[in-house]
Amino acid sequence: MELVEKINLLKKERNAVILAHNYQLPEIQDIADYVGDSLGLSIQASQTNADVIVFCGVYFMAETAKILSPGKTVLIPDKNAGCPMADMITAEELRELKAQHPKAKALCYVNTTAAVKAECDICCTSGNAEKIVREAFREEDEIIFVPDQYLANYIAKRVGREFILWKGFCPSHVKIMPEDIARERTRHPNAEVLVHPECPVGITSVADRVLSTEGMCRYVKESETREFIIGTEIGILHRMRKENPGKVFYPASERATCPNMKLTTLEKVLWSLEEMRFEVTVPADIMQKAQTCLQRMIDYKP
Repeated sequence: MELVEKINLLKKERNAVILAHNYQLPEIQDIADYVGDSLGLSIQASQTNADVIVFCGVYFMAETAKILSPGKTVLIPDKNAGCPMADMITAEELRELKAQHPKAKALCYVNTTAAVKAECDICCTSGNAEKIVREAFREEDEIIFVPDQYLANYIAKRVGREFILWKGFCPSHVKIMPEDIARERTRHPNAEVLVHPECPVGITSVADRVLSTEGMCRYVKESETREFIIGTEIGILHRMRKENPGKVFYPASERATCPNMKLTTLEKVLWSLEEMRFEVTVPADIMQKAQTCLQRMIDYKP
């Protein structure tokens, strides 16, 4: 029996749902029930009647799924699939930063651990960060924005205010260089350049549009443009090509790949379902506080 057949049979036996982030390997995206960004996937899974969530992504994403579906069993096929950006700040470091700015409100990017979310007032995604800043805070509020300095700087310029920053970043997005954009524009003069706000300012400032992964997928589907240069992790190109067969997509840089996102394989998904591992748990006290942080964001409808 083929791997995919075995996975599908076990999925039914376990009453499981398989989630795959946009940056996962093509074969993982193809077996998933849902493909998307981390928060959207977690929300979708919470609304299903599945008993088990298999999260093909990185660890903070599986934690988020557990926080939003505390009654479900959440599995991650590879427990070593971490997010370097999320690991760049700890709850203790955030507490120290908050102590230095006792009047500040804390805003965290969804790319953070559950323990960091538990220390924050509200969460945001790359797609709703501007809305959250504009609507969830007063003009006089000091805002600590962690951990991604590039997303924070991009939003700061959009809303015309300053944040207290943490020097975190995504190692995959910083590999995209201005010369990559210039080269691809020369090669593909009719292509539109879409980049992620995790990219440094040298990239976001020369793009045609700065969008989240889901924002990119929606935009290319609705746009009349036929060619696109995509400045984010290259895994998303599989979904874009699959959903838009009449359009052409070029990576801004082949170097923009996340090795941790590529740790999940079909074999590991099968083993995860067979052995019900690796289960993701969140301590009750952290779970409650992190849930409040996430729910406050969710309550600000798009």
